[in-house]
Amino acid sequence: MVSVIPQTRPARVKKRARLAPYIFIGLAVLYLLFFTAYPLLTGVNLSFTNSKLLNPSAGTYVGFDNYTSLIASGAFMKSVYTTLVYTAATVVGCLVLGTASALVINGFLPGRAIARTIMVLPWAVPTVALALVFRWIYNDTNGIAGDATQALGLGQIGWLIDPNYGMLAVVIATVWKLAPFVMLIVLAALQSVPEELYEATRVDGADAFTTFKQIVLPQIAPTMRVVALLMTIWSFRRFEIIWLLTGGGPVDATTTIVINVYRQAFNNGNLGLAAAAGVLGLLLSFIVTVVYFFVEQRAIKANGAES
Repeated sequence: MVSVIPQTRPARVKKRARLAPYIFIGLAVLYLLFFTAYPLLTGVNLSFTNSKLLNPSAGTYVGFDNYTSLIASGAFMKSVYTTLVYTAATVVGCLVLGTASALVINGFLPGRAIARTIMVLPWAVPTVALALVFRWIYNDTNGIAGDATQALGLGQIGWLIDPNYGMLAVVIATVWKLAPFVMLIVLAALQSVPEELYEATRVDGADAFTTFKQIVLPQIAPTMRVVALLMTIWSFRRFEIIWLLTGGGPVDATTTIVINVYRQAFNNGNLGLAAAAGVLGLLLSFIVTVVYFFVEQRAIKANGAES
């Protein structure tokens, strides 16, 4: 007797298979709504009140008073400027150092895996440990940074107490930690560049700089733009490394928007003003993201026109 094997699955199995994608997407949407959308809308609503930390529910609606107060405040506008400076410095520093490291490792064949492991260690260091190490490095009396500047004839520099060097100290620590992340991403992009392009440049007798400019850079530019966007958004909201190193000082030299939000909420107890500052910071991040997508679309159209 020959048994006939059904050629189609049971109807219930097919139904489950059709519903599975919607279930997974629905769970992700619920997660975003609960952990992102709800806190965001609550924060926006809070920004229109004069709520205080000790009694948040007693706040009353004050309209746009918090926003007008912040925009008219010199301290908040200075924190916006400080945020932009910190963001630009860290993004450029991480991109330059990370890309240079990726190029070195990509061309350094012997021991590449060991070199990559060693160079990625700063990224794996916890932020608290990083801050403690750099506070020791920047120490005024026995820090190695001060010894180095004295050896170079620059004298003793108060990295964490001099307003002229506070931002530089924070940027150096941030770049040291995050450049390895950029290195890993750019290295992956470099390893995807077709070998035929390198062979063509060698046949043409192009030097290393010409090869990088005409072959490598166009290939990795989309990846670098995405990394730059991520680094920019992360820099806008970075709190822990700045707070642990300088606390927003010296003399507010490193007081970014998120430091301002923290001080308004927990030092001054003004939740409404803190929420308004957070919303303005979010709008600034949104504007940067829109500009990025605009630049990206123009780059795609330009590449399409050239091809």
